[in-house]
Amino acid sequence: MEEADHLSHKPEVKEIYAKRKETIERVFTDAKEKHGMRWTTLRGLKKLSMKAMLTFTALNLKKIANWTWRSPVMA
Repeated sequence: MEEADHLSHKPEVKEIYAKRKETIERVFTDAKEKHGMRWTTLRGLKKLSMKAMLTFTALNLKKIANWTWRSPVMA
């Protein structure tokens, strides 16, 4: 933990952490707010894992669709 804390104060690592809020944290926020990951009515690790995998698969498909929509391939 001390080593991770020490590394977080280096300039090149600070840039990476600054981008984290735009990429990783946004995915979890979308999952909580738009895809029902805030609460669950499911019980058991297997069912919750299935729901999480399906949710994040849907988010990845959404991200791929946005990438292809924004930058069409030129022939």
